[in-house]
Amino acid sequence: MDQTLSVPVSAPPAPRRSRHAVGDPRRGARTVRAVLALGVVAVLGMWWLSVPAGFAATPADALTSIGELAGMVGGFLVCAQVLLIARVPWFEKAVGLDRLVSWHRSLGASVLFLIVAHVLFLIFGGELVDKNPPWTEFVSILQNYPDMLTALVGTIAFLVVGLSSARLIRAKLSYEVWYWLHVTTYVSIFLTFFHQLSGGAHFVSDPVNRILWIALYLGTAAAVLTWRFLLPTLDAWKGRMRVAAVVPESQGVNSVWLTGPRVDQLGVRAGNFLLFRFLSRGHLGTAHPYSVSAVPADGYLRITVGAIGDHSTRLPALKPGSLVFAEGPFGRFTADRASRSRILLVAGGAGIGPIRALAEELVRRGARPVVLYRARSPRHLALLGELQALPGVTVIPLVGRRAELGYDPLDVEPLRGLIPDLHDWEAFICGSEGMGERVERSLRALRMPKRFIHREELSMS
Repeated sequence: MDQTLSVPVSAPPAPRRSRHAVGDPRRGARTVRAVLALGVVAVLGMWWLSVPAGFAATPADALTSIGELAGMVGGFLVCAQVLLIARVPWFEKAVGLDRLVSWHRSLGASVLFLIVAHVLFLIFGGELVDKNPPWTEFVSILQNYPDMLTALVGTIAFLVVGLSSARLIRAKLSYEVWYWLHVTTYVSIFLTFFHQLSGGAHFVSDPVNRILWIALYLGTAAAVLTWRFLLPTLDAWKGRMRVAAVVPESQGVNSVWLTGPRVDQLGVRAGNFLLFRFLSRGHLGTAHPYSVSAVPADGYLRITVGAIGDHSTRLPALKPGSLVFAEGPFGRFTADRASRSRILLVAGGAGIGPIRALAEELVRRGARPVVLYRARSPRHLALLGELQALPGVTVIPLVGRRAELGYDPLDVEPLRGLIPDLHDWEAFICGSEGMGERVERSLRALRMPKRFIHREELSMS
């Protein structure tokens, strides 16, 4: 390969571990999964202890019982989904908000499957008993079961929200449309909850199950109101910031400098992101996650954002003095994760913001990171001068489209040519989902263990 570069690979001293280091993410993930699994087991126990003796005496009884079980497990997983993104401190500290969002998305498919299974099995079970065709049985259930119309509306809303998260559909929706569709989930939960209590056989006939189910939903609602709305709103008001300046960094990439009386007290670290709501036209409707590109210092904080959506495209129009509410910080993409002496930082596009901040912190810790900076053209190399000015940092721009270069600089062989012994390194990757997956595949092929590959995606949706 004709792009081989000389990279200093002598091992610097190992980075110092911060006294604020978070716990083992693998242990935290196992703990949260165990809690969710125990919740499912508890729901199975509720179903089993209240199911009638002849629950599978006939095919109709068996289908109906399976439909009821699917509804109960689906109802529990809806609460689990909401709790994962309710900013509950224990979950966030144990796993990290970015991974919780990923789990939330993954659970969505299971919830949709269980909701559909609940409806279909009840229809098929009733069809065998009443000898009705499916559509007639569906109408009969609507007429004879309590609170079915509201449950139907809520179920349709669940399906719409679930479909909007499918990759092909999500790519065609703006963040704002996607966000407000997901807000309707709370309405859907409310609409279906009363049907569960009034029409669910395992709640109507069992007061203990009924009390436990009400406690589950009230606890979930209390968690959402406390950590998703009330406390963040109070904190955002106390720590309100203002836009100090908007600075173009490269084609399609801009930095927003923010200032406020409590900026230095936010506890923001390199690699963290916050949810920003700018009180300006075109920004009021939603809060967006942006990573810091310069940690707070002297009362100022900086984010560097690529124009990849409606919200980020409008950032250059922000006026100095505009009020900003911020929630956070969040994320585990921090220097505390580093446990090896040789560290590779890989940035794509606007991912250079958190990578730049991370490189600066790693240098302060005694590391000498190597930065691979992927960009379509030299015009897209934002913050390049800042990175090159950091002492001990080696920056390797990988510029050009794959079609123009004739290869992908992030594939296995190009990476092997740049750094032959990557299996002894640790990597932090920030960019688009596609780029992150491509780099991770290449590093795994070069025998870098998965536990030493850390990724941050440029989306929380």
